[in-house]
Amino acid sequence: MYKTKKLCAPLSTIFRGVLPTRRRLSPYFSNSQIPSLSSHLQSSSRVPPSYALHFLLNSNFSFQNLCSQSAAKLDSSTKRCWNCVADKTGTTPFLYCDSCRSIQPVDLSIDYFQIFGLEKKYEIEVDSLEGKYKDWQKKLHPDLVHSKSEKERGYAAEQSARVIDAYRTLSKPLSRAIYILRLEGVDVDEEQTVSDPELLTEIMEIREAVEEAPDSQALNQIQSKMAEKLEESSNSFVNAYQSRNFDEAVACIQRMTYYQRASEEILKKL
Repeated sequence: MYKTKKLCAPLSTIFRGVLPTRRRLSPYFSNSQIPSLSSHLQSSSRVPPSYALHFLLNSNFSFQNLCSQSAAKLDSSTKRCWNCVADKTGTTPFLYCDSCRSIQPVDLSIDYFQIFGLEKKYEIEVDSLEGKYKDWQKKLHPDLVHSKSEKERGYAAEQSARVIDAYRTLSKPLSRAIYILRLEGVDVDEEQTVSDPELLTEIMEIREAVEEAPDSQALNQIQSKMAEKLEESSNSFVNAYQSRNFDEAVACIQRMTYYQRASEEILKKL
């Protein structure tokens, strides 16, 4: 396991007032707030709430706990439909049976990159994710199986929620970096303190700059710098990951985390 060194003081103390704390996710939506499939697919830049998102809106959400025991224990070599027993065909992940159109139980051996037909690497074409995401929702959205068995409705909710989480995770550089390291067995603690004096000094300077910014123009300038810093750290992560230097990759993620949080805080002030 790769771990960074402990810091003399927690980051939450150092960056309090500038970097926002994580918010707890909202409670479940009522039935009247659940959008139809058509409205769900019309969104281009954000994933709207839906029945499947009930699982994601739980702050204790975990696919390991979400999926039924039979799904969690699903043998990765099992490639037959639970409903019609048809063999899987093609290279597309077996989330949906083309023979009988039944949604399949979640197979946790299928990672997020495979769901979108991508090679497991950090640098991806983010713009290509949306089309595949919508294609999956046209097959997996719970609205499509409302009249089917409770079993398949459960599969639909689980699969749809997992595709949503995959889309959100791979769409953003920071979450994509954390996820790809976890696939390598490197667990990243986003709240872990760091020991890089240079980064700590920079964090303090960012905090002061944001607090003392006289107007929106000054904040926008800081925001631009944060975007540049985030891109630099993202590029450094690529080099560290490709060279299998996971300690350095984790350090890059820590820097990306703070630059993104600073950027989010600035947006609140604009």
